[in-house]
Amino acid sequence: MRTISVADIEHLAFKLAREIMSFNEPIPDFHTRYPNALESCVATPFQMFGKRYLYPSLTGKASIFFYLMVKNHPFQNGNKRIAMTSLMTLLYLNKKWLKVDVKDFYEFAMFVAQSPPKNKDWVVKAIKLFIEEHLIDL
Repeated sequence: MRTISVADIEHLAFKLAREIMSFNEPIPDFHTRYPNALESCVATPFQMFGKRYLYPSLTGKASIFFYLMVKNHPFQNGNKRIAMTSLMTLLYLNKKWLKVDVKDFYEFAMFVAQSPPKNKDWVVKAIKLFIEEHLIDL
């Protein structure tokens, strides 16, 4: 399974979010991100305990990754848009894609952003379901 790196996000996902999903709100320069927040979002899905992944499947990793990218606000602005393109990048690296309307995907990202932190486990399960319902092979 391919992981996603901070460099992947900077070189692909961030640029795509900035170029194709502006929504009348600019995305600040990549280097203005909050220190260590993005790195934590990238590392968490691939954590291991006792030589076992905490999130063993691609959809499990993708779900927690998307949740953290939206909720942890690693950027000053554009977190949902960058989370969307970062998720697509992670899936693409693993020869998968989401077949979903961009507006529906953005509305789902809004749902995640507005969810109370106490509902984290439930929301991550909802994200996994969303991904599984729209996931296609490349």
